[in-house]
Amino acid sequence: MIIEAARLGGSNLFSPASRSVLLKSLGLTILLLVGLWFGLGEAFSLMAMPWLENLLPGLPDWAGWAGTIAAIIAGVGLALVLALFVAPVTAVMAGLFLDDIAEVIEVRDYPDEAPGKAMPLGQSIRQSLGFLVVVALGNLLALMLLIVPGINLAAFFVVNGYLLGREYFEFAAMRFMSPADAKRLRARNSTTIFFAGLIIAAFLSVPLLNLLTPMFAAGMMVHLYKMVAAKAGGVRRATPAV
Repeated sequence: MIIEAARLGGSNLFSPASRSVLLKSLGLTILLLVGLWFGLGEAFSLMAMPWLENLLPGLPDWAGWAGTIAAIIAGVGLALVLALFVAPVTAVMAGLFLDDIAEVIEVRDYPDEAPGKAMPLGQSIRQSLGFLVVVALGNLLALMLLIVPGINLAAFFVVNGYLLGREYFEFAAMRFMSPADAKRLRARNSTTIFFAGLIIAAFLSVPLLNLLTPMFAAGMMVHLYKMVAAKAGGVRRATPAV
């Protein structure tokens, strides 16, 4: 079930029907990350550079290279912090584009079933912001655990596997049921959804490819929801054609 949902989510990425949503999602993801990069760089300049300028005059002339080293370290640090924000950015993009992605999939792959309903704009914004905060805090915890031997890399996958699996599944389910019912359905299938989330976390860990995470994760979870709902209802469904 999980592998099939992932395969269908991957196939959806470059299908002609999804192309416009892909371009919008990719463009806004890049734009938001670029904005964060410049914002983080400006914040560093305002907070850290005055401290460095006060420190360096007290150093010998031959230690001028300290400024260059500090700039390099700052660049690496900014890149690491930006990587931390990739998951929260995908959370925002999910809230903006999941309904568009779901509509394409439902019309193409499940034409004989009633389509889902898009969440009201206000609820969608609240859900996205809540997702943003939760994923940001979870990844901050994972970043702190990077210094703990043995669980550093595992922490990234466990945290994101749980959070991304949970939130993307509930996003997909809430097109067909209330938030409370979506949470109950997710809880009854928590193991399946967690392992599906691990696949999303693995996708998220690949540089450049992770820019497509909102499209991949949303498509995968729409299919996984359909499979889980069919299983819960005792309905057999043919594999969607892609």
